[in-house]
Amino acid sequence: MGGTPRTLLDELSKRCDWQNLTFSGGLLLGRHQVFTHPNVHYRATFFGGAERDYRDQGADIEFIPSFFRHYGLLIQHLNARVMMMQASMPDENGEVSLSIYNGAHLEECRRAGADPHRLLIVECSPHFPRTRALEGHPHVLHRDEIDVIVYTDAHPTELPGENAAPEDVAIADIAASFIREGSTLQTGIGAIPSLVAQALVRGSGGDFGVHSEMFTDGLHALAAAGKITNARKSENHGISVMTFALGSAAMYEYLDDNPRVGFAPVTYTNDPAVIARNPRMVSINSALEVDLQGQMVADALGGRQYSGVGGHMDFVEGTSLSRDHTSLICLQSTAVVKGMRKSRIIGGMDSHAVVTTPRHLAGVIVTEYGSADLRGLSVRERAQAMVAIAHPDFRDELSVAAESLGR
Repeated sequence: MGGTPRTLLDELSKRCDWQNLTFSGGLLLGRHQVFTHPNVHYRATFFGGAERDYRDQGADIEFIPSFFRHYGLLIQHLNARVMMMQASMPDENGEVSLSIYNGAHLEECRRAGADPHRLLIVECSPHFPRTRALEGHPHVLHRDEIDVIVYTDAHPTELPGENAAPEDVAIADIAASFIREGSTLQTGIGAIPSLVAQALVRGSGGDFGVHSEMFTDGLHALAAAGKITNARKSENHGISVMTFALGSAAMYEYLDDNPRVGFAPVTYTNDPAVIARNPRMVSINSALEVDLQGQMVADALGGRQYSGVGGHMDFVEGTSLSRDHTSLICLQSTAVVKGMRKSRIIGGMDSHAVVTTPRHLAGVIVTEYGSADLRGLSVRERAQAMVAIAHPDFRDELSVAAESLGR
């Protein structure tokens, strides 16, 4: 993620004498040839564009299913000999900020640095913002804890803006109608969450809060419009809470030494009990497919890994713990796969399908054809509501599938 030490990986990519090198990570930023070396193995906890490219090139890449908030435990199991991370420059006290990625690795970095048989390497750049820690949650390493500091001129990766389809705009407008003034927001990556934020910028409401795994350009746009105040929070009053950030250079500049922003480990940001303590919590996420009962497939299609578990279930669960909260799962009703249009509202799961988030946590599902609020509905009622927001071309066959449910 934002902690990818890109300069170090570029240097490692210049070598071709690897015998048996194993990496662990996820959602790498940039492309690094080291991962395609025949003697290099990559065990990934989250697939992004880079991981999918490496797989398609025949690289030895394996997916490790894991909640994002469990990554700290996973790292302990792996017991990596070398830990590498990206950070800000050391300050006058000799401390480096974890910058735009807190995540789950701080304590394991400290353990590696203190162990004479392990190595902690930190890549520091003046272009990475020095961000503030949420009170009570460490966000720095002292240079005395670090074995090797590599100074670079690297800039944080900027995410390009995604092209918005008309269907995405329609979905965003529907989703925005569920967000009341004073809500606390979580947004995932992608075009639709940013479009929802833009709709909120145009709307009359405001006084929003932020408690999000990821800080996005959409949330930055809301903050720039003066609509994020965090004033209605009783916990972390006045502070936008996050564990990592990805977006534009303007967003990174906004985060730099901003006292209204607090970075915290993912064990805190993604804890459903913590999420539920926020006022009028609204989570805005996506899915690849949703079946008629509300089961959500968000990280794999059949047996093919697409992304990762991340915090999908955490935020859906956190928003399920209060009637004032709303989980929004947004997706276009169809997708084109190998030249064929397929419904993303499905009658049943493929035999190899993997459910990311179960039906009993489902909230509101949104497509360009409307919304299906599944809370409190029976299995048969859910199926009927889901058929109504499917693409019209697929409603007849989905209706047939719905008849067999809930009996």
